[in-house]
Amino acid sequence: MSRYLLSLAVVIELLALMTSARALSIAAGCLFIGYFTLFMGRITLYSRSLLLITLAIVAALAATGKLTGAGLLDAAASAGFYGAFLGSLGMMQCLVRRFEVLRRIHDVLLGGPPFLLYPKYAVTTLSIASVLNFGVMNLLCGTLTSTLDERNIQGESRLNWIRSVLISALRGFSLVPLVAPTSVAVAIITREVPDISWSGLLPYGIAAAALLIGVGWVLEQGRFRKISEERVKLEGWPQGTRTLVVVVSLILGCMALLVYTAGFNVSRAAMIAVPSVTILYMLWKERDPLAVFREATQNVAGMSNEMAIFASSACLGVALMTLVPDDLISGVAAREAGVYLVAVAGMLLLPLLSAIGVIPITSLSIVGGLLPQLEAAGMAIMPIAVALIIGFSLAMMLSPMGPAVSLLARFGRVSQLKVAFGWNGLFVAAALPLLLLFLALLV
Repeated sequence: MSRYLLSLAVVIELLALMTSARALSIAAGCLFIGYFTLFMGRITLYSRSLLLITLAIVAALAATGKLTGAGLLDAAASAGFYGAFLGSLGMMQCLVRRFEVLRRIHDVLLGGPPFLLYPKYAVTTLSIASVLNFGVMNLLCGTLTSTLDERNIQGESRLNWIRSVLISALRGFSLVPLVAPTSVAVAIITREVPDISWSGLLPYGIAAAALLIGVGWVLEQGRFRKISEERVKLEGWPQGTRTLVVVVSLILGCMALLVYTAGFNVSRAAMIAVPSVTILYMLWKERDPLAVFREATQNVAGMSNEMAIFASSACLGVALMTLVPDDLISGVAAREAGVYLVAVAGMLLLPLLSAIGVIPITSLSIVGGLLPQLEAAGMAIMPIAVALIIGFSLAMMLSPMGPAVSLLARFGRVSQLKVAFGWNGLFVAAALPLLLLFLALLV
């Protein structure tokens, strides 16, 4: 019965979005934090540690008077929003088992010339992840390992498959902050600076994503040529492909409707549209409301570990922002090269912190809170916002404790450090000079 509380918290936050009732958002945040505190045994050691650190820091700041009552309410509201962000978008995972095209995704993607396999995987993963969010890594990792087991691909050949296919999928997934309206990075930045929109960030994000795909394409060609010799040709598109396209189109259409008629930003529109269309489709297929309710609540409960990370990180970020002096960046803002320096610092800070275990959402929650200060100081915010979404993207690749890297390591039977630093380290190092030049052109 207690597991239904997470679904209740998501519903409360969605009601808060639709009614603009901040009290509901605060209630959702308290429910998230309260649930994870009472049932710590249901989340992993890392999530538990992050939650305990968050509670300790918030309590210490409140006891010393550095975090006021208003600050506590802001922290709770932030926890409610980002916990529900993942819980609502994660509902798309309920569609995976209903579509054969998703179960046979690797046979679909491995068709065509070997030369095009890397960009095809990266772009397709990016497209699917824009809707499925973290579900895409579960989908691609799980289906690939099942495929390799069925075809008895072992040893070095198996490692080549894991290295080529899943690392390109991980990098494609990591591009979501650059182009997707459902990205938590976009949600954080647009929440802090309402004048910045997803559509405003999109052209720069597409350019950065194309640059990163190009670097990976050069580095991974040889491995994809090897695994292409062991692929199985798929005759025609799997059953259900057309229906899946229709469902995804309905989700995107509902998002557009909410944006242009109700005034929601794209992130909030996605939080409402994704679970609504998904549940309606499930009801249409199953004709059993009780079964749909159980599956939906179980799906949300299955994401409790990631939701704990998101809610705790958001709460911690708001609390730590109280320690940042109001005039921290006024000196930098006054310098002629201030915008570029701040942009580069923001881009590099996120992956560096992620490499030592601080997940990107925590870093961006803190750094993003500085954006209103920068705007008030008269700085050009757009280049800095672009730098932050690029840094968030790189951090997702280099975070050994991040959900995507952890999933790849678990399904691929390799260490998280090998995935983050061994496989992605060279890639990020090769891309950095080009990204620094890209930021210089923006400023």
